[in-house]
Amino acid sequence: MENWTELSQLKDQYRQKVAIRLEDAPEAEKTDHYEKEVLVCAGTGCISSKSGEFVTALKEELAKNDLTDKVNIVQTGCFGLCAQGPIVIIYPEGVFYHQVQAKHAKKIVSEHIMKGQLVEKLLYHDHQTEEIIDKLMDTPFYHKQKRVALRNCGRIDPEKIEEYIAFDGYQALARVVNEYSQADVLNVLEKSGLRGRGGAGFPTFMKWSFANKSVSDQKYVICNADEGDPGAFMDRSVLEGDPHAVIEATAIAGYTIGANQGYIYVRAEYPIAVNRLRIAIKQAREVGVLGKNIFGSGFDFDLDLKLGAGAFVCGEETALLESIEGHRGEPRPRPPFPAVKGLFGKPTIVNNVETYANIPQIILKGPDWFAGMGTEKSKGTKVFALGGKIQNTGLVEIPMGTTLREIVEDIGGGIPDGKKFKAAQTGGPSGGCIPIEHYDVAIDYDNLIEIGSMMGSGGLIVMDEGNCMVDIAKFFLEFTVEESCGKCIPCRVGTKRLLEILEKITLGNGTLADLDKMEELCHHISENSLCGLGQTAPNPVLSTLHYFREEYLAHIEERRCPAGVCKNLIRYEIEEDACTGCTACAKQCPVAAISGEIKKPHEIDQAVCIKCGLCLDTCRFHAITVS
Repeated sequence: MENWTELSQLKDQYRQKVAIRLEDAPEAEKTDHYEKEVLVCAGTGCISSKSGEFVTALKEELAKNDLTDKVNIVQTGCFGLCAQGPIVIIYPEGVFYHQVQAKHAKKIVSEHIMKGQLVEKLLYHDHQTEEIIDKLMDTPFYHKQKRVALRNCGRIDPEKIEEYIAFDGYQALARVVNEYSQADVLNVLEKSGLRGRGGAGFPTFMKWSFANKSVSDQKYVICNADEGDPGAFMDRSVLEGDPHAVIEATAIAGYTIGANQGYIYVRAEYPIAVNRLRIAIKQAREVGVLGKNIFGSGFDFDLDLKLGAGAFVCGEETALLESIEGHRGEPRPRPPFPAVKGLFGKPTIVNNVETYANIPQIILKGPDWFAGMGTEKSKGTKVFALGGKIQNTGLVEIPMGTTLREIVEDIGGGIPDGKKFKAAQTGGPSGGCIPIEHYDVAIDYDNLIEIGSMMGSGGLIVMDEGNCMVDIAKFFLEFTVEESCGKCIPCRVGTKRLLEILEKITLGNGTLADLDKMEELCHHISENSLCGLGQTAPNPVLSTLHYFREEYLAHIEERRCPAGVCKNLIRYEIEEDACTGCTACAKQCPVAAISGEIKKPHEIDQAVCIKCGLCLDTCRFHAITVS
């Protein structure tokens, strides 16, 4: 692309093609191309729920009714409300349907598209108010959200660069290379207050400044898309739904630090994201927003993909650099930091997907707009993958400072089955558990660290009273032990010893002295591990010990798991007054641990019982108790 004017002309041209989706487009424009557009979620979650089969069925129904030329099918990225997927939105009405299946295609075509009548059984019913809602953004799930990094996810076809351009795509890059100096970009980032969204929240402008000041014949820009936290899918969703935003931002980063080459390091386990990135990079080169002399400015920048093999440690930036260079993914000692000596020994900046996704909007709307959201030290928004014991699992983007209670109850819809909130885990294996006493904490970098957790990349797992916190700590330690690269002894050996103590406690063999050993070991691992992953590995243990110590004591002193999760500490018993002697439980018991005469109370032989729980599931008279 030779100049900014050409981009503006393309934007006007492409904007007309998507006018039916634009609220501010003249009504005349909305009928120039298609009478209707059907947007179908094609993110990983909805694809796994067979949204592709719906698309196939929809195409067949449209063809049968000679509507192919009148109705456009757009496969988008994730809308966010994953619990209700697959989601379909029909424009110009903007009506959304949820949990759509292939069998619904005929009804949608015959009723909605041909007659203009809503298919009521596919409309969303709010579980709290019982209200029927036909606009996606009118659901309570979105009321307290602010979509910045996710602005185009669910709004455009991620495999068509023209749709990204129609929604202001590459305007920020054009402005930067034509009007801004490198210092201007750094000044904008500093005023915006943008901090890295991948872990510790290091100020973005500062990292870029270090690389800008480093003198070298070659510099590199890296996008860290190696998202490995259990339950996290924020970066994947951005790459699947809006890959060009990341490409545009990496080019802006290249201009700012003086780099002409970038890499996106993405997990090979993300095949949809990888495919869409390849398509997007190819399109960007063809249009001329990657390559030589971008917008006639004399600035050259290109981008390549590097696929990770699934090692969690490669999410750590120096291990990622080692992997790109073709070495085993292990962290490097720091200093020197990558901004001074990074990829192939050259100055390099590494930011994650979400960080980059914010940058084009900061350039276009200004730093004050971004800094106007959030808290004093944590500006803007944060994307979370909301999962666990929650009604509305999915992808949420909230202004910094939103409370945990608001996320769980207002956005997430609360805890299912009438159970109570117990804790939330943020930051994945590197984070900690937040108890109900901090339910009203304002979510930002500093507040989370103060209460023993961390922001991390953005996983947020909700737990209810049925979760055992000792078992939760064990789960995350198991993950860390499995994923440790093994380079340094504190992490390689220390986390293994820590896990052994947790296993001992959950088996009912722990002692009070083990708690002291664990705390001492946690601090040793944290203070002596080589990289951030090892340094934060004890956080799940430390936070659960601090906030849920009584559960550890119950496991040790009473040989009891209060949540009824740790198998060796569960005891199934039959209440004589409630047992009718129907023998149903005895017939289901796989080890014949239950005995008794017909119509008389039965009993369980604790020495034989294997704690499978079949008796509890079978009994119709609630005579089985768990202690």
